Amino acid sequence: MRVGIGYDIHPLVPGRKLILGGVEIEHQKGLQGHSDADVLIHSICDALLGAAALGDIGLHFPSGGDAFKDEPSTNFLRTVVALIRRNGKEIENIDSVVIAQEPRLSPSFARMSETIAAIAGIHPGKINIKGKSPEGIGAIGRGEAIAAYSVALLSDQPKK
Repeated sequence: MRVGIGYDIHPLVPGRKLILGGVEIEHQKGLQGHSDADVLIHSICDALLGAAALGDIGLHFPSGGDAFKDEPSTNFLRTVVALIRRNGKEIENIDSVVIAQEPRLSPSFARMSETIAAIAGIHPGKINIKGKSPEGIGAIGRGEAIAAYSVALLSDQPKK
């Protein structure tokens, strides 16, 4: 068994869609970044890569140039899942927390879990997503950003 942790944060800006966990969330602002800036998927990718000792998301999907400009982060997750499987690992579970002052995210957690599970090829019950409010503290509390932390547990693939 191997454990990895991931983290990401992006600023909220007008004129962008808010995408979290591969799901579009109704909000007046979206996350700014080179890709779609999905902090939840980015933190999950980093947790999976860390557990497999395969670097981080920046190593595999650099933000310079046009290669990944406005790329859906779900594509990053597909690539990461394939990479960890090629390296003999299976996903046991993923636990994540999204930190946001607004919008209220809990109504979308089931759809996020289903989206992530479908991409990862695992049961949605192996994905847990929670939301926490920073209670108005700091940049996230002022509604200037959203962050996410994730932990992933991997196991060795069964021998065939």
